[in-house]
Amino acid sequence: MPHLHLEYTANLTQLDTDKTLLRLNHALVASGQFGAEFDIKSRAHKVESFRVGTGLNERGFVAVRLALLSGRSAQVKKQLSESLLAVLQDIGDWPEGVQVQLSVEVRDMDRDTYSKVAIG
Repeated sequence: MPHLHLEYTANLTQLDTDKTLLRLNHALVASGQFGAEFDIKSRAHKVESFRVGTGLNERGFVAVRLALLSGRSAQVKKQLSESLLAVLQDIGDWPEGVQVQLSVEVRDMDRDTYSKVAIG
């Protein structure tokens, strides 16, 4: 735990997803909210087909969804959200002429029904 999903639009061709995921994972470790760095699982998904609003100018987005076991306070979840958004704001140059939206959503997963095992 936690699970981090990063979605990004295909027109953000300079986005280094490996570097971005590593930086996001480091921010989670630095929060002190998780037992071991091994528990953090992150992945990136490129969105090939997308639309942002109704305008004809070129737009894109990077959206992070962080799923946590239930039980953390709203304040802790807000701090995690803000720290992940700060990473997104600092990950590099965006394509010229593309309006990019960055977002972070934090969701609870039911602690009583979550199951996990580590093998190896």
